[in-house]
Amino acid sequence: MTDDLERLANGVLWPGFFGTTAPQWLRDELSDGLAGVVYFGQNVSDELSALSADILAANPDALIGIDEEGGSVTRLESASGSTVPGAAQLGLLDDLVASERTGAELARRVRAVGANVVLGPVADVNTDPRNPVIGVRAFGDDPDLVSRHVVATIDGLQDAAVAACVKHFPGHGDTHLDSHHALPEITLDVDDIERVHLAPFRAAVEAGVDAVMTAHIVVPAWGEQPATLNPRVLGMLRDWGYDGVIITDALDMAAIRETVGLGGGAALALAAGADLLCIGNPTNPGDAALPDQDERDFRAARDGIVAALRDGSLPRERMEEAAARVATLAAKLRAAAAGAEEAEEAFDAADIVRRVLTVSGEAPRASDLAVIDARRRSTLAVDSAGSYVAAALAGDGVSVRLDVAAAPIDDQDRVLDEMRAAAGTTVLLIDRPDTDDAQRALVERAAVRDAGAVVVNVGLPAVRPLPLPVVEVAAASRLGAQLAREALLGRFPVSQRTPRAG
Repeated sequence: MTDDLERLANGVLWPGFFGTTAPQWLRDELSDGLAGVVYFGQNVSDELSALSADILAANPDALIGIDEEGGSVTRLESASGSTVPGAAQLGLLDDLVASERTGAELARRVRAVGANVVLGPVADVNTDPRNPVIGVRAFGDDPDLVSRHVVATIDGLQDAAVAACVKHFPGHGDTHLDSHHALPEITLDVDDIERVHLAPFRAAVEAGVDAVMTAHIVVPAWGEQPATLNPRVLGMLRDWGYDGVIITDALDMAAIRETVGLGGGAALALAAGADLLCIGNPTNPGDAALPDQDERDFRAARDGIVAALRDGSLPRERMEEAAARVATLAAKLRAAAAGAEEAEEAFDAADIVRRVLTVSGEAPRASDLAVIDARRRSTLAVDSAGSYVAAALAGDGVSVRLDVAAAPIDDQDRVLDEMRAAAGTTVLLIDRPDTDDAQRALVERAAVRDAGAVVVNVGLPAVRPLPLPVVEVAAASRLGAQLAREALLGRFPVSQRTPRAG
């Protein structure tokens, strides 16, 4: 049985956990006021609805969150790839109705498995093309475009009785580092940050967003602490009149765990103004994860909070305020779910993505495809190299994975020659044509060795022209790959695109 301070701390904690059933420790803590859970890929199975029911039986007010952005980021379809448009695709289309309906579809899918919080949409303005963690997860690089699609998606989600959580405040779009592994620093002029990167978050607040997620990034002009731990940064939201829930990005990320530690980070985040602490995914340490890593991480966070409450560095009033905001959101969602009705409008995800696909150059009319998957490796946030993309693109044809960052040139050329000799058109599957020299070099050598080859780019659309025809998809998703395949097989026309000079 938890004591008073542990129970109070439970009300602001949001852990991940191992398995497709709720472990006993988790059920016990839910019964003692744990705020809820965050689902990750390892929790998803055909029995996910039963898992949610089990969690809600232990705590009927549990918040069940999930990273379900569509496009390149999915948990519900982590084994097979998303069948929902991604943010970059929606931004390129710039159809607000499509974005709102996509939000409603995400809400429908999430509610169908018993969850009630979507960790999205991404409100970052992706102004650095090298960005390893945002990229096509953002609606684009223009603050006005991002703002209007963020609001449309929020409307779609929240009208369907699911909380939206915009991320990653105050903006993760102008960095070339991944906060899962490092502590990015944003050195832009403050006026630029406020004009470009804060604009979508202001729009989200004005639209009544239920939750805002923090970023583990440092803006030196606002202090040396990362935003998650910085009262000046989080205080901006309150100064704007926002009284919803501030949620931390995962505290197990290196930007927090390897600096102040998980327990210290939990206490500092609350003191800075955060309300709900996402502890993280216990599978992130990989082979180093202990069998009880989920419970260890949860207890480390809670112990850090309780210690800070006892020594006075974290005022109890701040804790009670945070827990009250979390409880208010839970009550709102419970009431909304009771009165929610299923949307009657049909959602045609494929039609949205078809309208986005473009091709530069004259793509060959193919009968079979032989795919060389040369994309970057996956990150903790994005399954960039998910095999389902290449598999969906190849269909009944062949596909091979080629790590261009590690494979010698001779080996790469051997693969190019083998795929040219295989049945079908050679397809180079890439995702960083403007920022990955190895990917671009592969395309350039392929153009010499196989003039009939074609490129499928699932990353940000290429700015610098490539020497082969390029089908631009703008999402590493199963749906995008399937439609790129259909386009190459001539099953529907694709709009022509002329890359900008860069």
